[in-house]
Amino acid sequence: MLCSSGGLPPNPPGVRDLSELPKAHLHLHFTGSMRPTTVMELADKYGVRLPEALTAALISGEPPRLRATDERGWFRFQRLYDAARSCLREPDDIRRLVREAAEEDVKDGSGWLEIQVDPTSYAPRLGGLIPALEIILDAVETASRETGLGMRVLVAANRMKHPLDARTLARLAVRYRDRGVVGFGLSNDERRGMARDFDRAFAIARDGGLFAAPHGGELTGPSSVSDCLDDLQAHRVGHGVRAAEDPRLLSRLADRGVTCEVCPASNVALGVYDKPEDVPLRRLFEAGVPMALGADDPLLFGSRLAAQYDIARRHHAFTDAELAELARQSIRASAAPSDMREKLLSGVDDWLAG
Repeated sequence: MLCSSGGLPPNPPGVRDLSELPKAHLHLHFTGSMRPTTVMELADKYGVRLPEALTAALISGEPPRLRATDERGWFRFQRLYDAARSCLREPDDIRRLVREAAEEDVKDGSGWLEIQVDPTSYAPRLGGLIPALEIILDAVETASRETGLGMRVLVAANRMKHPLDARTLARLAVRYRDRGVVGFGLSNDERRGMARDFDRAFAIARDGGLFAAPHGGELTGPSSVSDCLDDLQAHRVGHGVRAAEDPRLLSRLADRGVTCEVCPASNVALGVYDKPEDVPLRRLFEAGVPMALGADDPLLFGSRLAAQYDIARRHHAFTDAELAELARQSIRASAAPSDMREKLLSGVDDWLAG
């Protein structure tokens, strides 16, 4: 069980603190990383009337009731997300979001964060696509320096938009590779737009030195994970949990070392699984599929990074040694430089030895 604030309940004596376990955070969306208090303050500042369901969730800390496995439910989720995003209007708002996201990750034991953003969503209010991305990258660089958290950006295209838009974003992402962009993704409703429609965009990104991390295997079944592998040559898969329904696909992911960015609290909040214990963490882990636990959109789902590890501990009986291995897998799958990886991996060993 999570505290209403989205944090962890107190540990019994002698139990290792999961917020002190070094880890990498590889699945965190930009607007969804905001603190509830920040959204409410910005909404008040700009006179934005937030949907009642969002306001109730922000105040209570409990996720809104959603079932995004049907298109009506996904539309409702997007409406709440878009309302929160409409509160981000000025460069200072972007800087605040990034700084606070970094502070929250540090508090949860993260030593490396790859935050995911579609800059086209913020461009209209920030002077255009290029200014929007530059503001985000500058904010990331500053927050990283001030908090000590290693931090980079994954630029994500929206599969609800035309594939040509994705190609434009891929070229832009490659252009800013030396400014902090490390990967290219594909988000939003995976039931819309075939993965192969975006193959050219991902080829541009890969040829430009970025890793590929499209969403798949959340709202639809194992076939969407296969599409990410076959059509987009994914290095990581956002979510990927539905691969557990296909033993041969599990073997393929394990053999190729493709990491699934699994977000347990999100899966339950969106109705992909009914209960935390239904999320197939154990099945993926025992099949040898690398995982990187992520918070996805803590603003809407009510829990941040360390809480995902707590779900593995409390609902799936992961031992501390297994939790340490999950942390290692997240670090190995990251774009962190080798010295940062070595430091974090050493910290995992120290956590386990302690």
